Amino acid sequence: MRILVANDDGIFSPGIKALAFALRELGEVNVVAPDVEQSGVGHSITFRRPLRFKHTASAGFGEVPAYRVDGTPADCVVLGSNLLGRPDLVVSGINIGVNMGLDLTHSGTVAAALEGASLGIPSIAFSLDASGEELRFEEAARHALKIARWVLNNGLPPQTLLNVNFPNRSPRGIRVTRLSTHRYEDSVVERHDPDGRPYYWVAGKPTAELQEGTDFWAVQHGYVSVTPVSLDYTAHGFLERLGNLTEG
Repeated sequence: MRILVANDDGIFSPGIKALAFALRELGEVNVVAPDVEQSGVGHSITFRRPLRFKHTASAGFGEVPAYRVDGTPADCVVLGSNLLGRPDLVVSGINIGVNMGLDLTHSGTVAAALEGASLGIPSIAFSLDASGEELRFEEAARHALKIARWVLNNGLPPQTLLNVNFPNRSPRGIRVTRLSTHRYEDSVVERHDPDGRPYYWVAGKPTAELQEGTDFWAVQHGYVSVTPVSLDYTAHGFLERLGNLTEG
């Protein structure tokens, strides 16, 4: 089995190292990650400039081949799949911080898995709750191995990926969930540089309804949340009503 590991936190993140090492049990692992942090870039693809794809020995992956790309997480999956051979599985993470609910629309971690799924490759995004003083990547990676093994043995439906979020403690178990209302209530903070010119920070406060059965509820209650996500964004329930546009 050939496994491609990507992320959005960058090649030097401890989360991607823990994930890559754990997945060696399943087959040949190649790491392809951004050379700098690319959090929040979403599913962007670089096509207006060339990309660099360089082997790196300084990130501490040992015998696991690791490559850095001066592009986005989705770029990493495109280049890795084409230059290293088509993988049997694409995994992304382990991200520093959860990706739940509407986070999926801007998450680079999830975007790497979206790109893998769009290429017809079974794909999983892994994220870890970043609350607390110590991030338990190794423990999360052990559960990631279990989930990845299940996907390799059972497969995923076409155009479907798994979005997985870990609590930052020993999990009580795994829950299959739906997306929550988790989102960030954005605010804009204005400040001034030494010359008196204004600049702006986009800040955000996370919020969500704590409803049982959602990814947010599961992580808050100490469970690993596993949510199937479809690439089909069509609002099928609205198609018939919208058909009135064609009448007359």
